[in-house]
Amino acid sequence: MRNTARWAAALGLTAAAVCGPLTGAAVAAPGAAPSSLYAPSALVLTVGHGNDAATATPERAVTLTCAPAASGTHPDAARACAELRGTGGDFSALKPAEGVWCTELYNPVVVTVQGVWQGQRVSYERTFGNACIKDSITGGVFAF
Repeated sequence: MRNTARWAAALGLTAAAVCGPLTGAAVAAPGAAPSSLYAPSALVLTVGHGNDAATATPERAVTLTCAPAASGTHPDAARACAELRGTGGDFSALKPAEGVWCTELYNPVVVTVQGVWQGQRVSYERTFGNACIKDSITGGVFAF
């Protein structure tokens, strides 16, 4: 039950981050000029220990908005947005850092992303063998 409540809270943050910027467009009069030249990019990122998102307990969650400027509760939103722009918003295309050596100690870490990237719905989940491996591959995106 506790996991359900935590995931419900994470999804609530997702809904607020994604739907909040869209509410102005929903009440605009037909034919009115758009309020922004940028497609919405609002994400909720979570990190937790476990084998998958269904069984893991989220330990940290942040919001990340990349358009028109980097913002949110992410501690280094500018770096995270730059890395995501470099991959076209494809989280699976994030490259491992060179020269990083990690132990083979298995302590699984799961990351999730829910939201919108440049107007397209995003749902991503990945499990890493340990935090060192996660940090070496995801760079600044999941550094919170």
